Amino acid sequence: MHNQPSPHLSIADLLLQLSIVREAEAINLPPRLRRMNVHRGGPVETERGFVLHSDDFLIESATLPIHDGICLTATLEILRAIAEDRGPSRAMLALGYAGWAPGQLEHEIQANGWLTGPADAELIFDPDQTAKWERALWRLGVDPAMLSTDAGHA
Repeated sequence: MHNQPSPHLSIADLLLQLSIVREAEAINLPPRLRRMNVHRGGPVETERGFVLHSDDFLIESATLPIHDGICLTATLEILRAIAEDRGPSRAMLALGYAGWAPGQLEHEIQANGWLTGPADAELIFDPDQTAKWERALWRLGVDPAMLSTDAGHA
């Protein structure tokens, strides 16, 4: 399942593997960094990392503003900044991404395969993963118990 924390890789492990920190430094990582999860972003290029983060940290020519205070950066520089506690105040790291053929995602949305809603920084950066899906549905006004696998039209 994607967008879930990786059960086998911690942020400290990743920073060690990338030689961003040495083993002796790993125990001194900022407390909020030690609470950060490494997420599985999708099955494509799982060795590539992407950081969704708050807009209080920008790297010229590398940070892409996404929506209302949410940015994306995919460089080692942001991981170095996070490890040194000079990075964004809020961040979510994912390895890999999902990909679609041209028009595929639009077709899936039209076929009721997706629920879409506004970007919500509180939901994106909330470290509590256990009920995130349900909270996202409730914010759309959808009771998870009322969902059906059958598509239809009102």
